[in-house]
Amino acid sequence: MKRFAGKIGVEQGSTVLFSDFANDGTMWAGSGPREVRHVQRFKESFGEVPAVMVGISMWDMDHKVNSRADISAENVTTKGFQIVFRTWGDTRVARIRADWTAIGPVSDDDDWDVV
Repeated sequence: MKRFAGKIGVEQGSTVLFSDFANDGTMWAGSGPREVRHVQRFKESFGEVPAVMVGISMWDMDHKVNSRADISAENVTTKGFQIVFRTWGDTRVARIRADWTAIGPVSDDDDWDVV
């Protein structure tokens, strides 16, 4: 985690969510509403729930059908979150890689807990 002024932390990552073309998985061979969830843990906990941004950094989709994709961060806590990828209809998705950034407060050695 990168720290700024000791109080703000930024952590980034990248992960392949699935590679369904290799085994005729649901995203490649299925149809209708489909969803993949990936639990992403932070290397270090934040002091409060951070803001998390998720984006698609690589997609591999069939060109013969409409490309439909929705990606988001859900269930964000101080320790991690879920990357959620959804598609629907006849869309055929072979692979997706997601990049993410979390920004939020972190504890600092100068913090005092006075009781």
